[in-house]
Amino acid sequence: MFLREQQGLEWAGGAGSRAFGRALVPLADRSLYDRLRVAAATTDWTPDLGQRIGSREWWRGLATCTALAGAAWLVSPGFAPVTGYTAPVAIGAAFEETRTQSIAPLGLGATTGRRMAASALVRPLAETPERPQVELTAALADGDTLRNALQRAGVGGGEAGRVAGLVAGAVKLDDLRPGTILSLTLGRRPTKFQPRPLEALAFRAAFDLNLSVHRTMDGGLALDRHPIAIDRTPLRVRGIVGPSLYRSARAAGVPARVVEAYIKALAGSMSIGDVAAADTFDLVADQARAATGEVEVGQLQYAGLEHEGRRLQLVRWGDGGSGTFMDANGQYERRGAMGMPVAGRVTSTFGMRMHPLLGFMRMHKGMDIGARYGAPILAAVDGVVQFAGRSGGYGNFVKLAHAGGLATGYGHMSRIAVSPGTRVRRGQVIGYVGSTGISTGPHLHWEVWRNGRPVNPRSISMSSIQTLPAETLRAMKAKIARLLGTAAR
Repeated sequence: MFLREQQGLEWAGGAGSRAFGRALVPLADRSLYDRLRVAAATTDWTPDLGQRIGSREWWRGLATCTALAGAAWLVSPGFAPVTGYTAPVAIGAAFEETRTQSIAPLGLGATTGRRMAASALVRPLAETPERPQVELTAALADGDTLRNALQRAGVGGGEAGRVAGLVAGAVKLDDLRPGTILSLTLGRRPTKFQPRPLEALAFRAAFDLNLSVHRTMDGGLALDRHPIAIDRTPLRVRGIVGPSLYRSARAAGVPARVVEAYIKALAGSMSIGDVAAADTFDLVADQARAATGEVEVGQLQYAGLEHEGRRLQLVRWGDGGSGTFMDANGQYERRGAMGMPVAGRVTSTFGMRMHPLLGFMRMHKGMDIGARYGAPILAAVDGVVQFAGRSGGYGNFVKLAHAGGLATGYGHMSRIAVSPGTRVRRGQVIGYVGSTGISTGPHLHWEVWRNGRPVNPRSISMSSIQTLPAETLRAMKAKIARLLGTAAR
């Protein structure tokens, strides 16, 4: 190739002598086969297509390339995909079986493997062994007893009774609050037909006391007391009334129950509507804080208010938790409309009306309050029973005399609970709703007289003032000083 293209020689070396030898035979005298063989041998069928583009040699090379490509395409097996084996999709039970035995069964949500049949080394158990100890919790339900709660948890009746006796020596069983959590540890029982013995019991018996019961070395039960340190510093909160007395006190951290008691105490000495936004409220309540973190807020003990330059101071005074609020000078004053003597609805008001039985217009001198038969009737205010008995159309009737020329009457009672000359307190039961006398059904007819003349019961404002003895007044002032010595929050 180099000699032909670069030097212009057809053959070189031995190849040249062979061509020279053959050239001695004229081409015309050769056969057709020889002529074709010589032409095929001397023709370059695969010239470089990058050179002499467009020449005869180039077109001949392009034809050769096209013929080879066509031959390759004709003898090709085709481009269809080769069909292979595809595993069927597992569904239902087959899928669960496959997932159970897969490489990552836990990751796919299956179990850790299949249970295999027992081998010859496996020996069946006559009965399932029990745990040596069982730890559980129980809670006291409303109206429940400690003994019943222990028995529900699996403690035997006799042992539950002994535990209740031990606890009763430390606290009153009736004082245990509903919802108290009992932490129990039960030991091994001799047989399945016997309850487990109690090994340990722990619970909070009171706000300041934890109790625990444990089994001693000799098999008995012993009680241990674990007192809890309590800080009983009262809770004192002081602040500006602002837009709302209730919301301001609640925002300062006072429980809703204490705020309601505070407002009720103020309402006995002044109108709540007169409290201004610039006034300052001051209250003190019982508080107990346990070393374990629990906090209990008790009764309101002091209610103070600085209003228009005047300082109102009210302190709870009385036996136990039923004391009333009195001001700093030892007086107790209650103001407001006379309360309803019975729970019900007003069916007829004071004034002229058509009598339901007599059928003509008549002055109704009181107020009718419809209520269920036998409902208790309460004294509207402190007084003395002036009359108690049968009184014409009023039926069973009670009349009370009060200070300031006031008197109240209660008619149509089914039963009278007081007798003449008895002194009654506000809210005391004096009788029961009935339908005696001229009546269309069970209700209370309530009348009020001022200096002997009937008046509308809802228009009467009651006020009672009580002054304490000097000795009691000194004790009350000492209590106020002690309460106000508490740092305000």
